[in-house]
Amino acid sequence: MKLLTRCLAREIYASIALVFAALLMLFSFFDLIHELNALGSGNYHLGYAVLFVLLTVPGRIYELFPVAVLIGAIFALTQMAANSELTVYRSSGVSLRQMILALFKIGLPLLLLTYLCGDMIAPISERMAQELRLKAQNAEVSLREFRSGVWAKDERSFVNVKNVLPDTTLLNISIYEFDESYHLRAITAAKRAAYVEKNRWQLEGVTQTLFNKQGTTVNHQASMEWRSALNLGILRAILVGPGQMSVLNLYQYIQHLRDNHQKTVSYEIAMWNKVVYPFAILVMLLLALPFASHQRRDGGISAKIFLGIILGLTFHFVGKLFTNLGALNEWQPVLSAVAIPLLFLSLATGMLWLTERR
Repeated sequence: MKLLTRCLAREIYASIALVFAALLMLFSFFDLIHELNALGSGNYHLGYAVLFVLLTVPGRIYELFPVAVLIGAIFALTQMAANSELTVYRSSGVSLRQMILALFKIGLPLLLLTYLCGDMIAPISERMAQELRLKAQNAEVSLREFRSGVWAKDERSFVNVKNVLPDTTLLNISIYEFDESYHLRAITAAKRAAYVEKNRWQLEGVTQTLFNKQGTTVNHQASMEWRSALNLGILRAILVGPGQMSVLNLYQYIQHLRDNHQKTVSYEIAMWNKVVYPFAILVMLLLALPFASHQRRDGGISAKIFLGIILGLTFHFVGKLFTNLGALNEWQPVLSAVAIPLLFLSLATGMLWLTERR
């Protein structure tokens, strides 16, 4: 059993690395072509575009992991079957159950690597990439899609932010403070807010309007301290999409949206995708196993590898489509996340059953 696992691991890991190299070069080339359209905006030149693409590579690795595992495993297993190596193992008493266990042992390090890349490395590198491009283009992150900007509830205050710079500096902030009876107590408008430390911001260019029984009072200050529950994690969620956030940041942001009675479906789907996606590695290895039953004399090995490529790309693109449909139609987040992996697991189980029966 150990000899089988070691032999399969050597062939499968080498094939996956080869497939990864090809896929990453292909997708990075397309990403670079897309970035060429932005050249000349501010100081954004070719060097920045190349660096941006390199910073997005961890995210690409995370997205393409199941595809690369499926294609690499099919290639390795098909070649071993063509050389009668798997036939020797099966003839010596290795059962289908032992083959599956060996593949799952091989898949566990890949599963952990997928989680590490998608939940720890990719969110950081993606945020760095977005900040690099925005700074080079001298741009702000416009929130006009929210019409009046982004709104947040902060205890008995409501905060409206029009723009956010790449370093999470806030521009054009309005703070509406209410008392216990929900009567408007004060409106604070500031041109700029810089994060100081936990729960502390420094407002600049402040105009504060106070409301009381005697009337209104307007104060102008060059700067003032503002204590708020708004933190950098919430603001960074604006700079990157749900798919580029970690599970912890997604959970915290979902709670923030719920507190403000905003829709959370797209972020819940992204969170469950992050939880379920690494286990797709095991599904892909299981799906690759039926392809190993075809010997060279059966013919069509190239066709089987091509079919594996089609299945892998189908998993990648249909999974994205299903996620977007789930967000648009507000389907159950868990269902939207597990539907495609379960479909491919059913396909793998059915193919294995047919192969063993034959």
